[in-house]
Amino acid sequence: MAKIKSAYVCTDCGAEHSRWQGQCMACSAWNTLKEIKLSSGKSSSTTPVVPTSSFKGYSGAVEAQVKHISDVDLAEVPRISSSMNELDRVLGGGIVPGSVVLIGGDPGVGKSSILLQVMCYLSIEYNVLYVTGEESLQQVALRAKRMQLPDEKLRLLTETDVELIAHAALAESPKIMVVDSIQTMQLAEVSGAAGGVSQVRESAAFLTRFAKQNNIAIFLVGHVTKSGEVAGPRVLEHIVDTVVFLEGQSDSRFRTLRAIKNRFGAVNELGVFAMTDKGMKQIKNPSAIFLSRGEEVSSGSVVMVVWEGSRPLLVEIQALVDDSLFGAPKRVMVGLDQNRIAMLLAVMHRHGGIQASDQDVYVNVVGGVKITETSADLAVLSAILSSMRDQPLSQELIVFGEVGLAGEIRPVPSGQERLFEAAKHGFKRAIVPIGNVPKNGIPNMDIIGVKSLQEALNSL
Repeated sequence: MAKIKSAYVCTDCGAEHSRWQGQCMACSAWNTLKEIKLSSGKSSSTTPVVPTSSFKGYSGAVEAQVKHISDVDLAEVPRISSSMNELDRVLGGGIVPGSVVLIGGDPGVGKSSILLQVMCYLSIEYNVLYVTGEESLQQVALRAKRMQLPDEKLRLLTETDVELIAHAALAESPKIMVVDSIQTMQLAEVSGAAGGVSQVRESAAFLTRFAKQNNIAIFLVGHVTKSGEVAGPRVLEHIVDTVVFLEGQSDSRFRTLRAIKNRFGAVNELGVFAMTDKGMKQIKNPSAIFLSRGEEVSSGSVVMVVWEGSRPLLVEIQALVDDSLFGAPKRVMVGLDQNRIAMLLAVMHRHGGIQASDQDVYVNVVGGVKITETSADLAVLSAILSSMRDQPLSQELIVFGEVGLAGEIRPVPSGQERLFEAAKHGFKRAIVPIGNVPKNGIPNMDIIGVKSLQEALNSL
């Protein structure tokens, strides 16, 4: 009987260690080492022996070829349309043959539904394969019937062994393949249960090599942890070409698809969908959804333009300022950086003369949108001041700009495109950094350029 050896693998970066220790020496993360079992042999690597001869086009040993960069063919690879413009936008213009896309999200958010919907429509024109390791064939077929999808030509496979999936795919020769999910896949040569660090890592690496060698686009469905990250080793996100997250609130039918990593397009690209009984429906004008403001004008509300990927998006920011009943005032931000509110309030006190040290401050981005850029600084302070003074701002006003620690208002990228998007939705007044004011102006819009926070507060 072979002697069993142990190794310790970091769940964040995938680095291996010979013994357990509190901190990973590769990524400096604490308490992330997990023990795995290794069979003794000439090689201590957990990488399985891949039957290369089973891959299409293999003809024995192949020598590595070195090419000069000027000899590389730069002809653009034709992309495959997914039949959903919003998904194509997030992927960078469509599905790239031979690419591997990892789509993550909370349970029940709609990952399997949107991929089943895409594969059914693609099966009309292309040969596709849907592999499920979590559901039976009857469950997938029932969902397709319930969503009234054209599933006559869709090919299904229920299997969790990665090598058997590869052999079946070689026989079917699909153009696009879905594996749902990567946490249920396993290799016989790798020790550990499905969903473990080594199984997830090696299964993803196997499928990635298979996709590249056979020019098959593969979608991998990934589970997420409580912290919102893809379950398994962090190296999983490095193996694949594209990582997208499907997000949505449990009490809302709207879903946002955001690209976190993309080797073939822009990151932070955003697609908006609505979950219906017929599947995912594209939202062509997301700004109209997030701007569903009431008819009654109330204080503490202002509209800003956030830049998501390659397009502007109008969102409403609400603030509520109230007397604090405790010794330490609360600072709560939903959809924005939690640590930035203290800095903005300090700048408003120092350079605006407005103090909120004895009041609770709550800020919310309507619609569940998450803003990661600093262009929301001026809009946040405007909403806070409106709530503090109980003075409503005009519903035709748009505000954006970054606030510096010295009280200056800094310009933001794509300022003119943001203003044109606001004008298209009927906004007639804007308070923006002076560096974002267009030279020729915008018809039917009064644009006020400000240099400092004091000028912006006076303009309000």
